[in-house]
Amino acid sequence: MLQYKDLLEICIQAMNCFSSENQSVEEHIKAYLKKQKGLDDGDHTFIVEIFSGCIQYTKLLNVVVGGFYATKGKNCLRVDTNLYKILCYMIMFRLDELGISNLNKFINTQDVNKMYRFLNFFMDDQNLTTWIRDEWCKQYDSLFVEEEIMKHLLRWKEDLDLTVFGLEDVINNKILIKPSPKTSTKPHSFNLTKPKPRSIPIPEKIPTVKKHQPVPKHIFEKPREMEVIQKAKETNQRKAEQKLFQANEDQFVCAHPEKSLKTKAIMQEIIDDECKKLNFNQKHMRQVPPHIKENRPIKMNAAAILREGSLFQKKEKQELQKLDNLLSGAKDTSDFLEWQSTMRQKDQDEKMAESEQRRVMGKLSHEEAILARQNQVQANKEMVSQLKFETAKMMQEYLTMRLDEEKQMRQLVEQITEGHQNTQEAQIKLKEYKRKIVQEVNAESREMMKRALEEAEEDMRRKSQLIQQIRAMESIPIIRQKLVDFTSTAGHELLSEMSIAELHERLSLLRETQLREEEERRDTILKEKQAKNEALMETLARITTHRNELSKAATSRTEEQERLRQVKEKKLKEDKKLQALQEELDRKKEERLRRSKEMSIKPNKQSAIRTKGLIRQKKELETTRWRQLEMGQQRMAETRARTAKSGGRYDSQRTNATVKTALKIS
Repeated sequence: MLQYKDLLEICIQAMNCFSSENQSVEEHIKAYLKKQKGLDDGDHTFIVEIFSGCIQYTKLLNVVVGGFYATKGKNCLRVDTNLYKILCYMIMFRLDELGISNLNKFINTQDVNKMYRFLNFFMDDQNLTTWIRDEWCKQYDSLFVEEEIMKHLLRWKEDLDLTVFGLEDVINNKILIKPSPKTSTKPHSFNLTKPKPRSIPIPEKIPTVKKHQPVPKHIFEKPREMEVIQKAKETNQRKAEQKLFQANEDQFVCAHPEKSLKTKAIMQEIIDDECKKLNFNQKHMRQVPPHIKENRPIKMNAAAILREGSLFQKKEKQELQKLDNLLSGAKDTSDFLEWQSTMRQKDQDEKMAESEQRRVMGKLSHEEAILARQNQVQANKEMVSQLKFETAKMMQEYLTMRLDEEKQMRQLVEQITEGHQNTQEAQIKLKEYKRKIVQEVNAESREMMKRALEEAEEDMRRKSQLIQQIRAMESIPIIRQKLVDFTSTAGHELLSEMSIAELHERLSLLRETQLREEEERRDTILKEKQAKNEALMETLARITTHRNELSKAATSRTEEQERLRQVKEKKLKEDKKLQALQEELDRKKEERLRRSKEMSIKPNKQSAIRTKGLIRQKKELETTRWRQLEMGQQRMAETRARTAKSGGRYDSQRTNATVKTALKIS
């Protein structure tokens, strides 16, 4: 077992000779520990863990050590960087395992001034809780920094401050460090009497519990008021449905969208009065010009004119084609078109009759669904009574099953007490097996480290040879001067290769040709514009003639449609099938209303008084609750005002208590 100072020196040397570019962490530490002699298993594990931890958390340690050298350690040696990193790692991550006494022993092996400067800088609240923590949060997650590092350091803060004060006293010659004399302990065997084997205690009898009294049935039953309220809701819903059906049936009777002349005049007077009130800046206001109020025709652009002209031109071609066909002896299709229109009209009449029948049948099915729902309510009541009987039976079976499970648990406890006696022998065997496995793994890892070191040396030798070759190639001088001749070519031996002077000449010729082409293009564009304007004027004349004809045809078409609509209404009224369905619908509606009257419950005076009492209690509860909330808020405001006047800090515990009381009240 090595001393504390020797262990620290070995760790510092291992970090000094490590380079992350050439070796991995495991290879380096195994190769370094092979060279060291007289190391115990405990020393071996201590060095490996400290070295690997410092390499793993290098970024965190560099923040502290770099800040120390930048502020308080300007006069300190840079050789001690790894020493400060190791001590910082022990304090941050390994203090729970080492303990404060072992850490003090490591610190006492070094120079007192160096240790005092570093620990005073690291344990200062202004450094630790401000910029050091912020820099750590940039490197790692803020949750990891708070939970794993800051909480750990704040827990050991008092003990670490005591060590800093002790070092300060040593520097000021207040306390002299005296090595405590080590007294060797001599073990003596205890003269203990062998205990008698314990007897297995007899299990106590489980006391039998008296049978509980059955819960009275009236607790599970709903109050009568709830049934009355539910029935009142159902009756109100039925009334609303009836009103909805009546509104749907008579919705076109009362619909008069056109207002009378008198109402229109009154509305206009009201709007004018409101507008007069809003004329604030009447002096500066200008009236709307009269040409904007008039309904003038929309000015069409060229694309719209051409589109509509092409459409009318196609129609003209089609008409001319028809006339040519008739002159050549083709048959006229007017008879066929008339027959087709009559057949279509017939199909439309049949579809209208079918849609009307479907509407009436839909209402019929709705009435039948309401009757079926009333039957379902009656069936559900019977089912609920049956379910209550089945639940009582299942509860009885559950109680018997629980008694059987308690008996099985008692037997299990007796078996477990017997099994606890054989656990110690199994633990001893497991420890011996683990020790053998560890020895085999250590032997294999040594052989692998040796092989990896040989491969690394070979790789380093090859890299050094490559570097020498590159440096020799870079040392050869390069001629960087270059003369330029504008009349000579580059010498790439391409087909289109030319000199710079020839390129300038060709570019000037290209510009002249481009200017000539632009002038020719302008002349052609002007001619095209003139031709286009003439074509647009012709199409506009054609469009006006066609529109006049179309407006005449539209007026005649609307008159024909109005006549056909009146004929359809007469046919629907004379349909016998529709009349039969309407009669059946009226009969179903009467039956539904009769059933709803039979199922309705008339309210009593007692139920009305009880509902009024419940409503009154609810209102009183709400008023008391709001009053308590207001009182809690007033108390909080008074305490805040009192603390603001006194100038002291607001007591956080008192505010938390008042907030909790207010939340409980709410």
